[in-house]
Amino acid sequence: MNDVTAFRTPGSSGGLLDVWRRRYLLRLLIHKELRQRYHGSVLGMGWSYMKPAVQFVVFYFVIGVFLKMNRNTENYGIYLFSGIVVMNFFSEAFSNATRSITDNHALVKKIYLPRELFPVASVIVSFVHFVPQLIVLLVGCFYSGWHPSLLQLLAGVAGFAVLATFALGLGLIFGALNVLYRDFENLVDLILVVATWASPVLYTWKLVTEAIGTGWLWSLYQLNPLTSVVEIFHWTFWFPTTNGSFATVPHLGMYAVLAAVVSLVILGLGQLTFRRLDGRFAQEL
Repeated sequence: MNDVTAFRTPGSSGGLLDVWRRRYLLRLLIHKELRQRYHGSVLGMGWSYMKPAVQFVVFYFVIGVFLKMNRNTENYGIYLFSGIVVMNFFSEAFSNATRSITDNHALVKKIYLPRELFPVASVIVSFVHFVPQLIVLLVGCFYSGWHPSLLQLLAGVAGFAVLATFALGLGLIFGALNVLYRDFENLVDLILVVATWASPVLYTWKLVTEAIGTGWLWSLYQLNPLTSVVEIFHWTFWFPTTNGSFATVPHLGMYAVLAAVVSLVILGLGQLTFRRLDGRFAQEL
């Protein structure tokens, strides 16, 4: 009768664990985001195909044809698009997670629910948009004679897990800070512009080594989780369509492990930052 261990302090949060405990709320938020996204839209989910298609065509002709990257890189279209899908998912997940709390200010101010639900829902919605792009990539891969090994397929799945973890961690950090200072959502837009060019999406890793060598700058470049995930996707989707004459990144496995560690550290920092500022959200909004 006197046992009060089941009671919790009102408004206390279990962090990301509460997202799992209240996954029924997560499903509602995902449905709400998707309805809002395509409300009044004629094409609806068709935009998930349209936007990356236009992006691919522009990059392919500017980088591949005009700058002649397609002459030096076998199946350059597959190479390019396997990097584009990575950056598209990261850009959407990171950007939307950053704005998730401020965009849902009415819910945050009126009722209490684990606020981590909002950035997590944004990342999952980004995955929903990622799937159609992945299907298009797979069609192109099969057409080009794709023959991946089981290890390459598993690497692709692991690479996406690292990507989602990294995006969510950054989304938690910037999403919390954006409640206090709206400058952070503009800062995210700048980061995403740099991220596209700072990862080997449009060019090959050999061009990077020719420019900066293989010293400490190269190691620093490889510590960016986006770089490792893009290279993993290249190894999973593009490399099996080639004749094997193009070498993979040296020590790719080691850099992939480091990318996973960095992403987990960022997720931990994101959770700590988010929980520290959580109590101020309703007041600041």
